[in-house]
Amino acid sequence: MIKDKEAFQRLSFLYQAAHCVLAQNPENQELARFYCHTQNSISRRLVLRQDPSVKRTICKSCFSLLIPGVSSTVRQRKRRNQRWTVVRCLNCGLTKRFLSNPDYKLWSEQPEALLENHILASGGAKGQRPSPVQQSLKASATEKATGPSTKPLAQPASEEAAVGTKSKEKGPREK
Repeated sequence: MIKDKEAFQRLSFLYQAAHCVLAQNPENQELARFYCHTQNSISRRLVLRQDPSVKRTICKSCFSLLIPGVSSTVRQRKRRNQRWTVVRCLNCGLTKRFLSNPDYKLWSEQPEALLENHILASGGAKGQRPSPVQQSLKASATEKATGPSTKPLAQPASEEAAVGTKSKEKGPREK
């Protein structure tokens, strides 16, 4: 379940609308800037984190959508024995530099960033039993690693209770 799903859908719509407007007519820079500015103000007001790939394509100064050749220039530079990607906005002149390291991973792409890994690693707080959700996640992770278990499953309590009530109901009717 995603918190503020409708807000994320609206942000996605505004981002896609800005792309469509510029794809149809590159002269519509102002409309695309309006969409990007609205998207940024919504995400700030609701305190929502946007994906880094989205944030890298929007100018922080003028909120232009940075499309190479249309509203920005992209250059590769070598400085201090490292490669950098330099993106320059053609509207305001702001430059962004990104390190071009092929081994670099964003925090959101690293396995430590995933919530499931934190739950499995922690196993609950000290002195407390893990919740049923944590136990099922842990069991499914171990089952994937070792294979399915062969022990028979017990009948759930709800079915046992249902069987017991049926047998009690049959007793008085037979008399």
